[in-house]
Amino acid sequence: MPNFGGGNKCGVCEKIVYFAEEVQCDGKYFHKSCFRCMACKKNLDSTTLTVHGNEIYCKSCYGKKYGPKGYGYGQGAGTLQMDSGARVGIKPEQPLPHCPTTNVNESKFAQKFGSSEKCPRCEKAVYAAEKIIGAGKAWHKACFRCAKCGKSLESTTLADKDGEIYCKACYGKNFGPKGFGFGQGAGALMNTQ
Repeated sequence: MPNFGGGNKCGVCEKIVYFAEEVQCDGKYFHKSCFRCMACKKNLDSTTLTVHGNEIYCKSCYGKKYGPKGYGYGQGAGTLQMDSGARVGIKPEQPLPHCPTTNVNESKFAQKFGSSEKCPRCEKAVYAAEKIIGAGKAWHKACFRCAKCGKSLESTTLADKDGEIYCKACYGKNFGPKGFGFGQGAGALMNTQ
């Protein structure tokens, strides 16, 4: 079609845009009436516009269609949205097929949340929120104490013997060297081998 009277073609309708109705964006020309979001059809201006290839969107629709997805990418403080994004061309993800667990643990709670480690002291399941690793095993926070004196332990302050954990003082008293000169405290003789 010949271009009588000049003007550029609209980026949406491909018709001639005359100067009086012209809006420029990203090197393209649009009619004021065509300068709308490709998804929700809201009028756009320079503050609400986002360009993707040859398409123009409002910031909200652009974020829904091309922005990050998943937990933590809501649109406001503490909001959840039920919008699937179908109106902006997002295809919903298909749910994965159900795969039953092969966990042999008798606890239904453990089967649901996947814990199979047992505390060596109480023989109950240890879950991630209460788990402390010591002597190569998983313990409950409440069970992670010296077997002799009951003192609370840390991974750096424990000693283990025969699957049981002790504080360094109790371990030294019960399993350390014995005899004259092997006392504890200031002025005691030490075994230097």
